[in-house]
Amino acid sequence: MTLDDTRAVVAQRAQSAGQPAQQDGPSIIQQIEVLRPQMARVLPSHIDADQMARAVITQLRKTPRLMSCTADSVLGAVMTCAQLGMMPGPGGEVWLIPRKGKAEFQLGYQGMVSLFWRHPAAAGLTTATVYERDEFEHEEGLEPKLRHMPAKDRDPGRPVAYYAIARTVGGGVVWKVLYPWQIEKHRARSSSPNSPAWVDDYSSMAEKTCIRVLFKVLPKNADTARALANDGTVRTDLNPSAIDTPDWIPGEVVEQGAIEGGAE
Repeated sequence: MTLDDTRAVVAQRAQSAGQPAQQDGPSIIQQIEVLRPQMARVLPSHIDADQMARAVITQLRKTPRLMSCTADSVLGAVMTCAQLGMMPGPGGEVWLIPRKGKAEFQLGYQGMVSLFWRHPAAAGLTTATVYERDEFEHEEGLEPKLRHMPAKDRDPGRPVAYYAIARTVGGGVVWKVLYPWQIEKHRARSSSPNSPAWVDDYSSMAEKTCIRVLFKVLPKNADTARALANDGTVRTDLNPSAIDTPDWIPGEVVEQGAIEGGAE
């Protein structure tokens, strides 16, 4: 179903109910309602189309700027959520971000965690923020080391580092530590450096950045590859195959040699 198809169905339903056609065309919410059958065909079994539609409509109403975004970008982001089986909104899996009149699909911290656990080799994933009064040791090289003892009985101070640790069922351990200046470099390269996620929950976004960089050296399943490819993109094609060919991908690319996580 294309965007024109959804508009035609909305108009046909209004005509059947004896209602006048809307001068400016059907609203985004009406088009999401029409999109339910297509969402139902691609959603995993643990989420139904009604749940997804309610979650999307709730976020639209809580973020009025999304209502001003182009309908094709909103519906495209919704289809990406549906195909990945991720719910947008307060759960933190996925956010729909209004940017320059278009809705952008953005993975949340919980979405990255969820993707990791979908892989059969996943055994554990830990992220943390290090504060200036914590005990912290980090070394790279031939004998890498990562040791963190959080301050327990005093104000820990400002954040000084962020890290993610992944464990696999085979006993492997790999980690990534990023310092504030490195986080800021990643943030500056992102498509929405001042999005609500960065402004309201900086530590979670910084830890998500550690996970994203760590994913470069972890095994990936199809969902993980698709989610990472579509993170921070705008989609306007409702065809299910469009998830494998994002409309555009902003320049948040990790340079060769930038991965420094150690392994035990």
